Amino acid sequence: MALGSWGVGRKGNSLRYAVACVVIAGCGLLVAGAWQRSSAQETSGAPAAGGDQVARGKYIVEDVAMCGTCHTPRLPNGQLDRTRWLAGAPVPYLPAQPTSDWPINAPRLAGTPPATNAGMIMLLTTAVWIDGTQLRDPMPKFHMTRADAEAVVAYLRSLR
Repeated sequence: MALGSWGVGRKGNSLRYAVACVVIAGCGLLVAGAWQRSSAQETSGAPAAGGDQVARGKYIVEDVAMCGTCHTPRLPNGQLDRTRWLAGAPVPYLPAQPTSDWPINAPRLAGTPPATNAGMIMLLTTAVWIDGTQLRDPMPKFHMTRADAEAVVAYLRSLR
């Protein structure tokens, strides 16, 4: 039989073709179902207190919010100094247009953030500081969920 002729009119070949299509579709559904279960298990519900919440906060701080970019000192070669992670540091860049309100130093976050848990959660969920003022650039104006903000605070408090 030629490669291009599936013999749609022939019973045997049509049946083989149909069975092959069903098997391929079934395998696709199994793979998709396994991926969805795995993905849902990773992101479902609020994390338990403790290690899971700290791990979630670490992910947000290090891989989403990128807090270390400003709040961690740098080595002479410009790389982040992981031995002083989130210990506070000079802000590594200046604004395009000079402003008198630009912060020179980013505060320490590791172990003892610059506000209470409630103050940090308010900052991360509303972009408003504890004194009621809007955050200044270059600080991102986060609007995290309360659960994400609590996870971030748990991670920051876990650092020494």
